[in-house]
Amino acid sequence: MRYGVFGAGHLGKIHIKCIQESESLDLAGFYDPDKAAAAKVTEALGVTAYADPESLIRDCDIIDIVTPTITHFALANMALQAGRHVFIEKPVTHTVQEAEALIAMRNKQNLSVQVGHVERFNPAFLALGQREISPMFVEGHRLATFNPRGTDVSVVLDLMIHDLDILLTLVPSKVLDINANGVSVVSDTPDICNARITFENGCVANLTASRISLKQMRKMRIFQRDAYISLDFLDRKASLLRLYHEHPGTDLPAMELETPKGSKWLSMETPPMEPVNAIRMELETFADSIQQGVPSPVTLEDGLEALRVAYQILDQIEKTNVYA
Repeated sequence: MRYGVFGAGHLGKIHIKCIQESESLDLAGFYDPDKAAAAKVTEALGVTAYADPESLIRDCDIIDIVTPTITHFALANMALQAGRHVFIEKPVTHTVQEAEALIAMRNKQNLSVQVGHVERFNPAFLALGQREISPMFVEGHRLATFNPRGTDVSVVLDLMIHDLDILLTLVPSKVLDINANGVSVVSDTPDICNARITFENGCVANLTASRISLKQMRKMRIFQRDAYISLDFLDRKASLLRLYHEHPGTDLPAMELETPKGSKWLSMETPPMEPVNAIRMELETFADSIQQGVPSPVTLEDGLEALRVAYQILDQIEKTNVYA
């Protein structure tokens, strides 16, 4: 399937390279309103720069939107009206209302849209496979060193939204309550945020995101009945510690523990990680879902729900007046 990329900034160039490297995808070209920057990308990557969005849309099956969030809705709406499938980077749109409007347009046109929540394709998350996950407490830390790129939006929409999507994927329940605090340090929007999210089924999540850390970290810890799961999205590792009431009888080593309720067995598993390019994988998987006529792995509704919770967190921060 032929991809066309909107945006040739830092992430846009990565998307272009991933499509070029794919054996199953075809790159028509890209469009970026910055003509000087577009010329440099054409020279560096040998890819066609289109003069206008309409021409690129006309030549493609899928439009890949990797532009500033505020432009997502207009570009996606244009592509959908022209009958093209759309891959759209996170956050899906600038507002919840725009995401809802895109859902209506997608349904009207009977097309597919996938949102670029790339951590769904991280080997650490993929390692969970078909395992039964029933979180009751989740703790996440996503810390980054300061980079001026991305400070046009809050750290909630820039970084925390990754963990919100993972959290909403893992917890099969509606959000009941949110408490959050945020502080602006180097930009006009929150640069560090902590959110405590309570779900109707009793699960509680404590998420922290910062873009002014001295070190990088992308970790999530999941606690559930008789199990503890650790995910490291940065180093792409996963560990599963599980307590069994009977010997698991598998190839996994199990340590016997004497408890007041009798013997139990503790087993640690470190699943092997598949060396995948997560961005290329999400782009290929989207094209596959279109050809097979199945829902995309990260739907427009998924993007909407992550965005909705992100704005609920921002509303809570606004009420605290911590960063005002």
